[in-house]
Amino acid sequence: MALVMHAAKTNKNAFKTLITAEYVGVEVKWAEKFEMGVSNKIPEFLKMNPIGKVPVLETPDGPVFESNAIARYVARLKTDTSLLGSSPIEYGHIEQWIDFSSLEIDTNVLKWLMPRFGYANYVAPVEEAAIAGLKRALGALNTHLASHTFLVGHSVTLADIITTCNLYLGFKVMMTKTFSAEFPHVERYFWTMVNQPNFSKVIGELKQTEAVPPLPSSKKPVQPKEAKPKAEPKKEEKKEAPKAETNGDEEEAPKPKPKNPLDLLPPSKMVLDDWKRLYSNTKTNFREVAIKGFWEMFDPEGYSLWFCDYKYNDENMVSFVTMNKVGGFLQRMDLARKYAFGKMLIIGNEPPFKVKGLWLFRGPEIPKFVMDECYDMELYEWTKVDLSDEAQKERVNQMIEDFEPFEGETLLDAKCFK
Repeated sequence: MALVMHAAKTNKNAFKTLITAEYVGVEVKWAEKFEMGVSNKIPEFLKMNPIGKVPVLETPDGPVFESNAIARYVARLKTDTSLLGSSPIEYGHIEQWIDFSSLEIDTNVLKWLMPRFGYANYVAPVEEAAIAGLKRALGALNTHLASHTFLVGHSVTLADIITTCNLYLGFKVMMTKTFSAEFPHVERYFWTMVNQPNFSKVIGELKQTEAVPPLPSSKKPVQPKEAKPKAEPKKEEKKEAPKAETNGDEEEAPKPKPKNPLDLLPPSKMVLDDWKRLYSNTKTNFREVAIKGFWEMFDPEGYSLWFCDYKYNDENMVSFVTMNKVGGFLQRMDLARKYAFGKMLIIGNEPPFKVKGLWLFRGPEIPKFVMDECYDMELYEWTKVDLSDEAQKERVNQMIEDFEPFEGETLLDAKCFK
């Protein structure tokens, strides 16, 4: 009998087990046609978990419930895994972070979230305490991650899997960029984790919430008003148009979205989409076609070129972590896709790996909204390309075409943002 997961396919607590299964090479199937509120109330399910909570894992030896217990069970199915550490102290630290993220992070996220989705009564002091508790926990986690890529040791453990899943609803639903920016190392850690292949295979594409969900409406019925005799209108006086009556709980009408300042710049002769299309479609003679075409299209008055160098290359000791770090950066740059083109190179055949990039931005400077919204920008040194320097222009050419060896070193990987 295969392992069967009974839960909705969007359940972040079920994700803990599915991700663990990917790491240990165990197959876990979803229960067919599971419907929350229905499937978990039938007698067959209640035999597996008498209180009807999910997730539940059905195994050949009997059911297991409680999400952390299920993940631990699956992690122990293979003895040659590093998910549980390689020493008693590592195992203790893994259990420490599992408890910490469950009690200090997950609990406070849910206390904040549930009233806003109508699952609990909203009490302002309770919400304030939950947010304060969450910030305190994230602060402690941020301090630890300032000097650690993973929570324990030098690779993914069960602590990383469970902690990331406990952060999942926070980033997806409650914690805006403004909120999480206070904890940059937690941000880096979370996006690095969710971009690991075994994580992304289960979680899928994820975007950070842009707003905290509003409180559920608690509208009161509008009381009918007594009819009043109409007064004679004065022809000489102009009356203001009467304002529509609104219930105090209704949301204010959405204001028109302000234009991006880059859209107000003078028109440029360079059409960014034309360059991206030329880059993508050029398969041979890249120098003669794409590079030559780039300089013919380039408008130094409407666009600027920038080199970037990662500040913390000494941390880049694991190749796939470094590549995922860059991949996460490009994912978070999606807000600038209309105004930018970029190339990111991961350099070297042994650690520490170097990360360097080239970016084309609309306007004479790096757009302010990019610097404000994408925290990765602060992790790089930015240098504007001197177009009068032929050596710098040649460096631009080499970065666009993934020239190898680049500055005397091999390329581990090259990524394009277009």
